[in-house]
Amino acid sequence: MDFVIGFAIAVVIALTGVGAGVITAPLLILMNVPVEIAVSTALAYSAIVKFIVVPVQVVRKQVNYKVLGIMLLGGLPGVILGSVMFRRVATHGPKTALYFVLGAIIIFTSGWHLYRHFKPAGVSRPVADRSKWMALIMLPIGAEVGFSSSGAGALGTVSLLSLTNLTATEVVGTDLAFGLAIALVGTGVHLIGGTYDSGLLTRLAIGGVLGGIVGSGFAPKIPNRQLRFALSLWLMVIGLQFCYQAATK
Repeated sequence: MDFVIGFAIAVVIALTGVGAGVITAPLLILMNVPVEIAVSTALAYSAIVKFIVVPVQVVRKQVNYKVLGIMLLGGLPGVILGSVMFRRVATHGPKTALYFVLGAIIIFTSGWHLYRHFKPAGVSRPVADRSKWMALIMLPIGAEVGFSSSGAGALGTVSLLSLTNLTATEVVGTDLAFGLAIALVGTGVHLIGGTYDSGLLTRLAIGGVLGGIVGSGFAPKIPNRQLRFALSLWLMVIGLQFCYQAATK
């Protein structure tokens, strides 16, 4: 079953562009995987998926290394801090905080994708480059990724669109490279803490590699706009459910 889940998640990512972390952790929790193990395993799975995708962005020269460096100045310390906080909460509680943070990030991410679905075409982008602020903004985003495994894609994209004049392809490539870097560092801290399932991660990864290949092949032939809309609605419901569980426990 874990192979199938990993395969399905990778296919959905390839078809819709929605991030690995925001899908993987909720699915694992719905499969009765403890939330602390689900978050750590999802973060590691996200790193594996991005490790396959990012080299393509590098070859296509879609990564702006100057902006990426500024992002990592804040993102790397942030993800270490968030991962350490996660280990403390996972060990000593309250674990309801994990449900609440994960739910809140899922709600924001799905809301962002829904906004983009209905956003009028031709909305202007800022011309001024304010990328110097990216390090400060990436600190809490990195911490959130270390604590919940999700959100780097949507939050990073919002920041890049708001503060830089990068092209659309550069936004995607730079954000993916940033997500890979902080996912790798965060995974290292999580693995040291031992809150992960190596067998589950291996099965998810094997299915994910195959799913990424299959999904990438079908992506140009399938209307991903409708799929992304349906997935975002489902994630919104799951995020609200997690927040409700945190509030009632």
